[in-house]
Amino acid sequence: MPSIDIRRPHRLSPTEAHAVIDSVAARMREKFDVKTQWQNETLTFERSGIQGKIAVGADEIHVTAQLGMLFSPLKGMIEQEIRRKLDEHFAG
Repeated sequence: MPSIDIRRPHRLSPTEAHAVIDSVAARMREKFDVKTQWQNETLTFERSGIQGKIAVGADEIHVTAQLGMLFSPLKGMIEQEIRRKLDEHFAG
């Protein structure tokens, strides 16, 4: 099963970083029917064919995901979109 593992430094306060991840999660739920849930400082997300986590650290965002067979051919495109969103929201 292909996996994604991306780390991105940030300079936001924990509250600001949480707010950004919340807005990204809302978009994921709306656009891709993804179920999300906060567990402490980590947002878990899941839908058929993909499951992952977005961990909010003091100075780093860490995105991990496992892709099922359906999403395997799209791994490069999914990684590129995650990197673009992280750059957009956490470039510093």
